[in-house]
Parts: sequence; C-alpha cells; structure tokens
Amino acid sequence: MAFITAYWGLDGLIILTTLMITVYLYITRNFKYWKKRGILQMTPVPFFGNFKECLFLRKAPAYFLKEMYDETKEPYVGFYVLDKPFLLIRDRELVKNILVKDFNYFSDRYNNADPKDRIGYANLFFMKNPTWKTLRAKLTPFFTSGKMKKMFDLMLMCVQNLDEHLSSLELDGNGKTIEVRDLTARLTTDIIGSTAYGLEVNSFKDPNAEFRRYGKMMFDYDTIRGLEMLSVFFLPDIVRWGRVKVFGKKPTTFLRKVFWETLNHRMKTGIKRNDLMDILIELKNSQSDQELKDFNFDGDDLLAQATSFFSAGFETSSTTTAFALYELAIQPEIQNTLRKEILEALKKSDGKITYDLVWSLPYLDMVVSETLRMYPPLGYVNREAVQTYKVPEYNLVIEKGTPCYIPMLGIHYDPEYYPNPNKFDPERFNEENKRNRPTCVYFPFGEGPHACIGKGN
Repeated sequence: MAFITAYWGLDGLIILTTLMITVYLYITRNFKYWKKRGILQMTPVPFFGNFKECLFLRKAPAYFLKEMYDETKEPYVGFYVLDKPFLLIRDRELVKNILVKDFNYFSDRYNNADPKDRIGYANLFFMKNPTWKTLRAKLTPFFTSGKMKKMFDLMLMCVQNLDEHLSSLELDGNGKTIEVRDLTARLTTDIIGSTAYGLEVNSFKDPNAEFRRYGKMMFDYDTIRGLEMLSVFFLPDIVRWGRVKVFGKKPTTFLRKVFWETLNHRMKTGIKRNDLMDILIELKNSQSDQELKDFNFDGDDLLAQATSFFSAGFETSSTTTAFALYELAIQPEIQNTLRKEILEALKKSDGKITYDLVWSLPYLDMVVSETLRMYPPLGYVNREAVQTYKVPEYNLVIEKGTPCYIPMLGIHYDPEYYPNPNKFDPERFNEENKRNRPTCVYFPFGEGPHACIGKGN
C-alpha cells in the first residue's frame, strides 16, 4: 500500500515534486534581498545567482562587474553570487567613502584564505583586521623609496641579462617578431628572484630554471585551479571547506625550500644584499609578536611575506610591461616621444641609469599610468562591511557582512571620466588633466589604507 495515494508511482512523484520545491525555495530564499530594500538588482537564476558565466569560467569576474557597471546609471546595484547578496558600487563619492573616508566600516577585504594554508592566510593581502593593520604598519617602512632605491642595482643586473638576450636574437631590421609576454615574465621572474629571494635566476639563459618553472605554475590555471581562485575572491566559505591553497601545493613547497635555505644561510654568514630577505631578517630579529594575534615573525608566517612579494609583483609587473610595449609597438608616435625623453635623460646622465633618473621621466609615467588605466592587473576592488553602514544621501543601509565590489575596470573605461576610453592616450595623465580629474576614478593599486603597500614609492 502506498503512503499518500493508492499508487507508489504517484507517491514518488509527489515526494519528488515536494523535494524539488523545497530545494528551490531554499536556494532562492535571498533572491529578493535587494528588492525588499528598494535597491535595483540584477535578476538572479536558481543555483547560480548572477554568477553563472564566471562559475563556468566563460567570463572573467572583472568583465562581469564592468558589464553591470555599464548597464545602469544607478549609484549602486545588487547582485548575487550563488544565493549571497553582493553590492556593486558605481558612485565615486560612495567609492571614496568605502575605501578612504569611512574605512573603519570596511577595513577587511572580502577575499579569504584557509587558516591551515599559512602562506596564504598570513599573507598581508588576505589578512584581516586588527592583525592586518599592525603588520602593515611594521612592513610599510621597509617599502619606502629609500629601500627601493637600494634594490635598484639588483634590478639593473637583471635588465643587463635582458639586454644580452635581445642582442643575441639579432632583431634589428630583419622583421622578426618576439613574444613580449614571455620576455617580460622572464625579466620579472629574475627581478623577484633577486630582490625577494636573493637568487640569480637568469631565466634568459635557462628558460627552464626552477624558479621560473614554479613561478609559471603558480599562475597557470586549469579548470580546477580557476575555480579555486574564483572561490578565494568570491566564495571564501568554500575555501576553508575545500582546503584551497592560495599559491598551489607544488609552488608552495618549492618557495618554502628556497626561502629557508636562503634565510638560514644569510643569518649564519651575515651577508647583506639590500633585498627583501634582509628586511625580513631584520623584522625577525627585532620584532616581538605578542601584539599580533594569529601571526609570528617566524616559520610560514614570515615566508608568507616573501610569497606575497612574488604573487603581487610577478603577474602585475609582467602584464603591465607587456601591455605597455604592445601599445608602444602599434603607436610609433607615442613610442618615439617616449624614446626621445629617455635618450635625452641618458645623455645628461652620461648613459647611467639610476633610480632618480627613472622617476624624473614624466612621459614614461604617463605611458605607464595609461597602461594601468586600460589594463589594470586585477580589475576590481572588494571590501566587506565589518559594521552596519548607513548612507544618508541615498537612504541606503549596508548590513554587516555584506561584500561590496568596486568595478575598477568599469570606472577606468567610463567616458564621463575618460573620453574615447578605448584609445591609448598618455596625455590623459599630464599634470593639467590629473588636476581636473575627479577623485576615485583611477586606482589601479587600490585606494585608502588597504592600497598596495608599494603604491607611490
């Protein structure tokens, strides 16, 4: 005898239908969160929210956020990742409030790492307040222009290896082409290997050098790795459940080995190279970690800072340099203007390249700034409301725990701020245009206390 009706088949259909309705109601329970608050929201779909294309790795999150930015003129818009409400911020004054003015309400990034993955979790980029604030204050003095100037000679040695490599290719006048992205990746690898880990990598002579190979591995994404990185930035709860390693298992093992071999050798011999390793040894020897919760200036927590230097510097620097060279290649007028500025400066310095000389080149700065506008390394900034935040101007209440995403790419391509935004035009960043531009419409390094630690140095 059946439970509900006289027929087992009909009972099964009723139970299955009831179960499906229950599941549907559960996964869509938050889908009116923004609508109930009178806030424009993107129409979500069950299971995915508005994030389906990103979850299937068919669209980069930065472009997904830019599309939302372009679709409306509202100061903010609600959307959903799975069933969780997120808020996209469009209004530049609200952007300024979140990143700078009212930072104490948004002092944490939303992205997260697994506490058992110490190299990721103790990384300054992923750390939460108040530990983040204390550690940042201790690290900031070591990323001043004075410290960077001391590392400049190490960088020049890597550039000399690049010069020798380019000379060996005999490119002049032969119409040959080179893969610039690979070239800039090798140069960046060598610079980070030297300035952060005290290694002479020279991946121009040995493209398969261990440091280069594992560095590539860190940023080579297959489907699984792509989903892991997506969870780090948008689904932090899954990171802990899935035991996701921010930097991958093999690169983590390699970097740990290299770091401790170098650090222990330096501490025994007293060798100094004016690099990041010297900085970390100084911190290890001079700091008490009693005031830092969940952090020690030792072990993987110390290694995490060197790994942060690699992750933050490698992809950002190599891609920015590659995009700049690409734009210069297709716009010879801009290339000639920049080349003339550099040659005139070198003539005055008798051909000597120095830190101060590089910072004295205004057109170079304009070219790099425009490259970062068009090709920002990350494309968005996120913050999590650590307290409930009221915005009187809009009658908006951002509840504690709400992820707020600022579409940097959308703002950088907004014709209101950058006419003809798809055109590469360094003149956007001459002194007059910079003075006349509104605040918080250009922030490739982030803005406010959570901005990149090397910003402006």
